Amino acid sequence: MLNDIVEVTHLAGHRLFLRFADGAAGETDLSPLLQFSGVFEPLRDPEFFALVGVNPDIGTIVWPNGADLCPDVLRHHLTGEPLPGQTDSARCAG
Repeated sequence: MLNDIVEVTHLAGHRLFLRFADGAAGETDLSPLLQFSGVFEPLRDPEFFALVGVNPDIGTIVWPNGADLCPDVLRHHLTGEPLPGQTDSARCAG
């Protein structure tokens, strides 16, 4: 899918560089998206946050504790493009 993330680089704090399958790319600060509770609580620590990687099977970013973020939401956050009208809830469950 075009919204699949194919590259992630941790920059500093909660900032990441993301590249999508269609070539859209840029830097974003994810701290406004994260509530830092439940599975996301360990991401409060920048050292743990830096362990982010791409899971090509689900097309998004993930952390070692199983936390992941919906690629549609990440693309919207990065580019300002509207979210799809109907999101596949399984794909965006986090």
